[in-house]
Amino acid sequence: MYAAYFDRITETIAHFIGLFDTASEEARLKQAYDEFRAKQQADEQLPEHQTAALKVDTSHSLEDFDPSVKYVGVRPEIEQITVWTNVAFTPPDVPVPDGPFLQNYTNLPEGTTVGSGGIVLPKIVPPGDLAAIVNQEIRLSDNDYVGFGGSGLKFNAPPVDESPMADMQQAAADLSPIDDLTLPGSTEEMATFVTTAQARFNDFEADDHGNADVFCVKAETIEGTYFNGQLIDAADAPKMEDYVNFLKEQDDDAKGPDAPLDTDTPPDSGDFMDGWGDGTANPSVEISTGGNTVINNAVVVNDWASAEVMAVMGDHISLNAIIQINGTCDTDSVGSAVGGWPFDPGGGDNLSFNIAMFKHIDTSAGDETPAEAPTGFPAYYVVTEISGDLIMMNWIEQYAFVTDNDVCIASSSGVQSVVSTGDNTAFNGLSLNEIGNYYDLIIIGGNVYDASIIHQINLLLDNDVIGAVSGFQTTGEGSVSTGDNLLWNQASIVNVGNATAEALPDGYSTAGGNLAGGNKELPDAILQDAAFAGIGVLRVLYISGDIYNLNYIKQTTVVGDSDQVALAMNNLVANPDAEWTITTGGNQLVNDATIVDVDGMSKIYVGGDSYSDEILIQANLVSSDPDLGAQNPDILVTEAVVFLDDGTDDTGDASNTNPIAPQPADSGSADVMQHMLG
Repeated sequence: MYAAYFDRITETIAHFIGLFDTASEEARLKQAYDEFRAKQQADEQLPEHQTAALKVDTSHSLEDFDPSVKYVGVRPEIEQITVWTNVAFTPPDVPVPDGPFLQNYTNLPEGTTVGSGGIVLPKIVPPGDLAAIVNQEIRLSDNDYVGFGGSGLKFNAPPVDESPMADMQQAAADLSPIDDLTLPGSTEEMATFVTTAQARFNDFEADDHGNADVFCVKAETIEGTYFNGQLIDAADAPKMEDYVNFLKEQDDDAKGPDAPLDTDTPPDSGDFMDGWGDGTANPSVEISTGGNTVINNAVVVNDWASAEVMAVMGDHISLNAIIQINGTCDTDSVGSAVGGWPFDPGGGDNLSFNIAMFKHIDTSAGDETPAEAPTGFPAYYVVTEISGDLIMMNWIEQYAFVTDNDVCIASSSGVQSVVSTGDNTAFNGLSLNEIGNYYDLIIIGGNVYDASIIHQINLLLDNDVIGAVSGFQTTGEGSVSTGDNLLWNQASIVNVGNATAEALPDGYSTAGGNLAGGNKELPDAILQDAAFAGIGVLRVLYISGDIYNLNYIKQTTVVGDSDQVALAMNNLVANPDAEWTITTGGNQLVNDATIVDVDGMSKIYVGGDSYSDEILIQANLVSSDPDLGAQNPDILVTEAVVFLDDGTDDTGDASNTNPIAPQPADSGSADVMQHMLG
């Protein structure tokens, strides 16, 4: 690289040449611009765009932001699609053989067409075994400790005595004749279960059961509805919806703090604080430690294999049984410091319901046989066979174990205090609908074991203690309720078909022997049975072994709600004018079960012995604890309360602690305030 240095003349010439180029470029641009302007003016003027007025509908005015508006998505469009197929099935055309019967043809259903060319034989399958074994279990522990109101005290309540519950469980087991029978594991054990249960029911007597109120009725057939040992009209039976609050619904007409949450009334409305008064609240304390609802519900509909006529070569054993037991131990102890308040005692206002219904629907009722010889009997029949036994078993067990033993020490701090430590809900639900096959005739080479049993037990332990610490006093209104518990057992067994057995006619006995030997020819006497009049083709199911039809529902509900409440004064301001509401009961224990057994038979023929038994057992157990009722709860509470000072640790232990063993606040449940925080 090098640098060139021009003299003055050379530089002047170069500068001139640059100015000349700039002037030349300006001249060119001026000429091009003049030509562009001339051409633009020569272009044809285009018309202006047409405009149309827009119509805007503003009939809906916008409102302020509302957080309660719920979004509802657009309904999806359902596209209707029809699936076409070119697959076609043409049944074989079978010639009609000579003679009035079709021998050894199987699986021919009703509706088979018979013409001059032949008969159509579609394929069907016989029923298979059915076994449903269901176990539903709930275990809930909600033992809470609550201290509020600024008393400066800790309530070291003694552990709840659960021995009365063990006594009630043993008494209920002694009342039930089949409490120790367990799930059968084989067909032999199923037969033993039915025969053993039948024998025990026959030996059961309603007397000599201690303080239990026991009602028992046994008969070949029981019909009607029984309520606590009384036969009543079905329309007069108590309705569950009138007593059981399933959803714990609130009063929609309530005002103020008891009203349901209102999200529709805007804050600037004059009705926003409707029912709350002038904004000031009287000092009050509301304590609820019960209100638990436990429900077992089961429905079984067995229509797996039914027929118009059943012919049994062996024995026929039929058993229907309902066992209902309600047990209550509700011995409450309320201190004299609150003795002036209206007191709803525990045992007096508890409700115990045992409702049982037996119903038989005879499918042949109302049929009239004409005096003249009937016509239109089956001209053809088919036989399908099961080699061995046919099992139909539904074994349902539902258990619910709930403990809600709460400990509470409460004081009034001059405001409205509401504490709820119960209000738990536990639910077991099951519904089985078993729809199978229908035949005109079922022939059993062995025996029939047919049993439907419902076993229901409710047990409630609700021994509450409500006492006051020394120095507690109140001039305000108050109320105490320790009862209002509900124990409800409701069971229904419905049998569809004729339960009366008749002696086995010779024609059916001959048919059973022929089928056992492999010969599927039916005697003419069977086809002439009046039960088959009007049937074109007779469908026959042959079972070489036994039929086991066992429907068993066992429901057990156990609730422990023994609460301990101590009342004290606020250590700064006494607030004796506070209003008190204490509720420790209000529990609901419900067992509801239904079995519908569809046999559909208008006739049952039995070659051996026939046993038909039905039994109903309804019992109420009321237990008491005299030791608890004899003690003064105020003294018990005072002895179990310690001061929370510098010398007391978190467990409430101090140098002057009473001999009663302390109970830590978190004992019995890892979630101390499960309901309030849940």
